[in-house]
Amino acid sequence: MIESLSREQNSVKPLCDLFEIPRSSYHYHLKHRELIKPERELLLKKAIDIHSDSRGSAGARTIAGQLNQLGENVGRYKAASLMRDAGLISSQPRKHRYKVANDESKIAPNLLKRQFNVEAINQVWCGDVTYVWSGTKWLYLAVVMDLYARKIVGWACSDSPNTDLTCAALRMAFEQRGRPKNLIFHSDQGCHYSSLQYRQMLWKYQITQSMSRR
Repeated sequence: MIESLSREQNSVKPLCDLFEIPRSSYHYHLKHRELIKPERELLLKKAIDIHSDSRGSAGARTIAGQLNQLGENVGRYKAASLMRDAGLISSQPRKHRYKVANDESKIAPNLLKRQFNVEAINQVWCGDVTYVWSGTKWLYLAVVMDLYARKIVGWACSDSPNTDLTCAALRMAFEQRGRPKNLIFHSDQGCHYSSLQYRQMLWKYQITQSMSRR
């Protein structure tokens, strides 16, 4: 046993000298590595919960921010250490790959044809949907823009990217702008805008639909 300890010390000493670490630090960590610290275990659990709620997208900065909101004094580097201990990896949503299509949509023609300079308000509106991180989960944001002034005239937010979301944004814009006439609404060919529910709403408001190529 004495010989084995001597061999271990002889092998550890060059490594400690190489990394400029005192051997006392090595033996301290070796002695205490099996000890469970309740405070750190609690932080680990909270970090895992935050990462899980974000669907695996939260990184060290987000986890540190959330822990601080919970009353824990945790910086980015400590949060990164917690992630390493728990085996957590931040994985952002992949960017959607759009298919290239030269044909116009079968639902609506491309009336705009990339002519983005509009002569007056309430002639052409555009819509789109994106997602934003709220701090606790992903939220989906639908907006309606008046191309004349590049101004957002309607918006809606939801945790589900369905047609109800885009309909709510259009409803806000239509009411706030005094129910304009002779209006064109332009969008991509996303399912939010090509659905029967959305097309019926455009028909109800007497808005002409226009869709770009993919």
